[in-house]
Amino acid sequence: MRRTATLVAAVAGAAALTLGGAVSAAPPDTQLSGALFTTDVTGVPVNLNHYADKRDVYLNGGPGINAPDSAAGLPAGIYTFMVTDPSGKTLLSSDDISCRQVEVGADGVFGSVAPSGACAHSTGTDGEDGGTTVQLFPYDDTPNNGGVYKVWITLTNDLACDSRAAKHCFLPSESKTDNFKVRAQNIVEIDARFYVHGSSTPIDGMAAVWTDTLGASNVKYSEWNPAILAFHEAHVEAAEQGRHQITIHDQVGCTIESVRGPDGEDYLPVDGTVVVPVFVKNHKAGDRTYFVDVQCVE
Repeated sequence: MRRTATLVAAVAGAAALTLGGAVSAAPPDTQLSGALFTTDVTGVPVNLNHYADKRDVYLNGGPGINAPDSAAGLPAGIYTFMVTDPSGKTLLSSDDISCRQVEVGADGVFGSVAPSGACAHSTGTDGEDGGTTVQLFPYDDTPNNGGVYKVWITLTNDLACDSRAAKHCFLPSESKTDNFKVRAQNIVEIDARFYVHGSSTPIDGMAAVWTDTLGASNVKYSEWNPAILAFHEAHVEAAEQGRHQITIHDQVGCTIESVRGPDGEDYLPVDGTVVVPVFVKNHKAGDRTYFVDVQCVE
């Protein structure tokens, strides 16, 4: 018999939420709404995570093409981004922080890099939403043996260079992150799958909040997209070694019945929320998928 664990979501803002029934698919427990993606210059596909060359990696934002209409994009404002190793200890971005800025419009997607001035990064046009893709290069090679990099984004006004809690001026609690690999083959992933009770057909468009080992977060949506290794899953690729968590909320299309974690335990919702710990092993252990299976009631 698997033992049943009941967890209360210990994330910012959760205590103030009322989740008596189904809610918007935009998860309310992240400091920033919307999501962050890595992609190529074309913006297609969204959430690409494996690259042949460092220059191929571009940054994009917004709710994503797989998100439901109720999902929000990034709040309007000017943002700063950086690239680090997955631990956040080593800053890999090699240009000045002032060169790594992008403006997000009222539509929640990337717009101009004009705030960076003459040293702004190269851009492309997003083939999905018509917004801007921003090249992450220049940045140094990662010291991580698995070829993993972590990209961060935060509102420029939230940079905290004097804070001990910050990583190179970025506070994890105020940042969104995403991981990607360059010239690396191992697949280490966390996949959340959603099912209606009694059905084996997975549900697409469902939101899962990924919190990384540093406490920064991002939102992923279940989708069918084999090009990015997503098979009706909310997909986190290149997850670094250590303790992650996946947070699931009641949302339109899924009132949570229970969630089974990769540890084989069943987690029950409290006020419509379940937090599942995911302990990722060393990347040298080879390919590994950590499944989080969500049972929904209609």
